[in-house]
Amino acid sequence: MSNEKIDPALEVMKEFSKITCGTTGHINQMRQKTIFADGAIPAKYKILGAMLWSISARCEPCIKYYVSQAKKRDVSEAELGEFFALASTMGGCVGEMWALKAYKAYKDLHSDSVSKDEEPTCCA
Repeated sequence: MSNEKIDPALEVMKEFSKITCGTTGHINQMRQKTIFADGAIPAKYKILGAMLWSISARCEPCIKYYVSQAKKRDVSEAELGEFFALASTMGGCVGEMWALKAYKAYKDLHSDSVSKDEEPTCCA
């Protein structure tokens, strides 16, 4: 999935990084160390936590990104479902709608229309 399919604004990320003194690279480094590295908590659960935060923040590009990362880490549909239930429970109607968007992103990743080689990116 191309960056533009995640969000059209991502096509200017490199230029944005230049005018913001490379902050996007620093954020990505923090993301790699904090979310994608196993520690006391396995990375797959930190990715699911980031997905919850994305749902709460209503950041659709981030939702798509973290759902794709969860899929890469072999998070099961049942595991996702429990985190979607948390989002729905804590967020009420709005949380349910954004959890539904996350589930749709998950389903889209499993459809034949998305190449297995294409991977969404977020804020990188």
